[in-house]
Amino acid sequence: MLDKTAAPEALERAESDEGQEVENFDLPVEGRRGLLHRFAPQRLVSRIVLLNLLGLVILVTGILYFNQFRQGLIDARVQSLTTQAQIIAAAVAGSATADTGSIVINPDSLEDFSDPYAPDADQLDNLDFPINPETTGPVLRRLLANSTIRGRIIDPEGNLVVDSRFLYGGGDIIQSDLPPRNAGTPNFLVRWWNAGYDWFFAYDYPLQKEYSLDNGKDFPEVAAALNGAVVSVVRLDEKRDIIVLVSVPVQRFRAVLGALVLSTSGGEIDNVLRAERRVVLLTFGFVALVTILLSVFLAGTIAEPIRRLSAAAERVRRGINKRVEIPDFTARRDEIGHLSGALRDMTGALYNRIDAIEAFAADVSHELKNPLTSLRSAVETLAKVKTDEQRARLVEIVKHDVRRLDRLITDISDASRLDAELARAETNPVDVARHLGAITTLANETRKDHQAEIVLQVLPAGSAYDPSLAFVVLGHESRLSQVFRNLLDNARSFTAENTRIYVRVRRSGRDVEIRFDDYGPGIRPDNLERIFERFYTDRPEGSFGKNSGLGLSISKQIVDAHKGRIWAENRYGRAPEDMEKPVLGARFVVRLPAVADDWTPPGAKG
Repeated sequence: MLDKTAAPEALERAESDEGQEVENFDLPVEGRRGLLHRFAPQRLVSRIVLLNLLGLVILVTGILYFNQFRQGLIDARVQSLTTQAQIIAAAVAGSATADTGSIVINPDSLEDFSDPYAPDADQLDNLDFPINPETTGPVLRRLLANSTIRGRIIDPEGNLVVDSRFLYGGGDIIQSDLPPRNAGTPNFLVRWWNAGYDWFFAYDYPLQKEYSLDNGKDFPEVAAALNGAVVSVVRLDEKRDIIVLVSVPVQRFRAVLGALVLSTSGGEIDNVLRAERRVVLLTFGFVALVTILLSVFLAGTIAEPIRRLSAAAERVRRGINKRVEIPDFTARRDEIGHLSGALRDMTGALYNRIDAIEAFAADVSHELKNPLTSLRSAVETLAKVKTDEQRARLVEIVKHDVRRLDRLITDISDASRLDAELARAETNPVDVARHLGAITTLANETRKDHQAEIVLQVLPAGSAYDPSLAFVVLGHESRLSQVFRNLLDNARSFTAENTRIYVRVRRSGRDVEIRFDDYGPGIRPDNLERIFERFYTDRPEGSFGKNSGLGLSISKQIVDAHKGRIWAENRYGRAPEDMEKPVLGARFVVRLPAVADDWTPPGAKG
């Protein structure tokens, strides 16, 4: 608890600390995990099987719980019992006798009064038709023979007159079920099943109390029948089985002689319901088995390839000196095939990047050793020289090697962060023709007297292209400028003095092509590819150490990142057929993909 009488600063700090404690208390992941996440299966196969079975269980549960078959059985039984009760009630009424001195009613007659000697209404009010058990019992017994229906007759005073359960005729055999042999307490599985079954299929019907000799009027269905109404009720017996009761009045003329109550035996409806539920459960078991098999098969086509891909990825992570091959599932035309292809491409790119890093480190180590070795030799020799001329020469060598190291370290740093910079920076539209115009103008304005002049030629794109988009590419303007400057500096370093370097820009299909033509000695055919390797240089003897050998390599790296191409070739002049064509100079060609003709700049309104 916080003391509110403390200083405001201390109070604020204490409240902040208290809130921090609560926040830290909520931070652990285990504390935030619910039971569902904690007890969820860890394997994908188990989850697929569980989810498929869960849907099936919900379906079967809904069928069993919301099925209207039980109500249909009850309604059909009520209708049947009502019809039987009305027939039996008429027969019982016909068995009642009234002794008026002139009328004798045959107790065996099942027909209503229809003779001309029937009493009139005034006489009926003074007549009494008692129900005689001795004459009513045989009628009830004969009509309920060969059925499981129980019939009871109750007089107007609520006294039980006849109960068909205790009616036996001469020669009847009384049969009672004996308990099965070895009947004992069921095992826990049976008890568990019975308890679950009773709980799930529990009924909300009231329990049926037994009719005694004089409590008939305590039952609403009997009271209603004694008042002339036909009533049906559904109750449960002592075994929690459904029984249907139908109560009808026993009437003769307008007099209510009593009430007839017919009821089904316990288990009659429940046995039908159990049979139906057994069929549903057996069907559920079969469908569940098929679902499990199909789920395992489906999970095998998903989980097993993922497991193999995961294991291969883990081997790649742990592998140090060996190359791990990712399983190939690219023949599958689904997400697993796409995932396998992506992982294989990613792993291949990763290994290529590792090889490039190792090669780059080896090249850097080799290139740094040369100036360091020269620098160490010059420093060691400096202490031994005797003349100022030799000392000045060694000092010049040291300065040259230091400049060479500085140049190497700068270019190496630029090359090492180039990939990351190209990956992070966003591409923008770059008009190559306009951009080269600015670069060549600046290069001509800052060139020295003996350096070659740069001439830019932009060839017409033609009517097939949008003039405003003909030479536009998506890229990094600063890095493309670096490529163009590197190629111009390279061409100047080989071009003879007082000559020209031609830069031509044209549209070639879907690409923008830039050519850099110089008038130098050209490139040896076996070096046309090697000149783009790191630290490779093929220059005159007087320019040794003035270049790091990374300019063309960096240019190729930038062009490749822009999905373009760069290559070198020689330009040849004309010559007689029996003579070799002379080399006029070298040509570097850069091709970059142009934007589509329907491309719209970001933010432009259509």
